[in-house]
Amino acid sequence: MKRPLAYITAPWSNSQYENAENAAAYCRQVYDAGYSPICPVLFLPTFLKDDIPQEHKDGLDMARDYLRRSHVLVVCGHGIDETVKNDIATAERLRITATTLDGILTVKGQGRGKGGARHA
Repeated sequence: MKRPLAYITAPWSNSQYENAENAAAYCRQVYDAGYSPICPVLFLPTFLKDDIPQEHKDGLDMARDYLRRSHVLVVCGHGIDETVKNDIATAERLRITATTLDGILTVKGQGRGKGGARHA
């Protein structure tokens, strides 16, 4: 079965370690729900230096390209920051479905609603 691509966004912190930990957990849940997660915050920092302006811009461009290729935008975490707002606006412009992690899990029968198993 081919899994649809799901772009993962969240209000990321300033801690690369915390972001990686949260992103991996979000990706696992999206994967378990039947999607192929794409989360640039997990891999772009391994080879791009965000403090170099051109590399920061390149990272934003790459992330936007991954979003364009995705079937769905999945908003994770609590709250919404400027990055999440921009991702949602881009998804709307491109007519890409935007939903929350809870929305994906509920639709797939894994949510926190009636009868669903609870995920971390």
